[in-house]
Amino acid sequence: VQLQASGGGPVQAGGSLRLSCVASGVRFENFIYAWYRQAPGQQRDLVARLGGGSGSDFSDSARGRFSVSADEAKQMIYLQMNNLRPEDTAMYYCKAVARRNGAQYWGKGTQVTVSS
Repeated sequence: VQLQASGGGPVQAGGSLRLSCVASGVRFENFIYAWYRQAPGQQRDLVARLGGGSGSDFSDSARGRFSVSADEAKQMIYLQMNNLRPEDTAMYYCKAVARRNGAQYWGKGTQVTVSS
């Protein structure tokens, strides 16, 4: 299983970014996918999850500003981030969790930097 996130970069507050994550070596429908982020000196926190029992869910800070989607044919997972804030600055990671046994896989992150 390999995950590769991309799409990060510098952006001004109020701007938007779309992160992408390509999943390879997986049967796409057999996994739940999620986006996490980690700021320097902070723990890695869930941002959004797709494919769980509720369909998708979000952290309090992401709800209403971010959306998560997938293109199964391309084996891609997306995180659309709108109205970005400086506190959204972090390394963003995608994660896949196997439905069958809960095995977890992480991709390398992509840095998002929001300036005020």
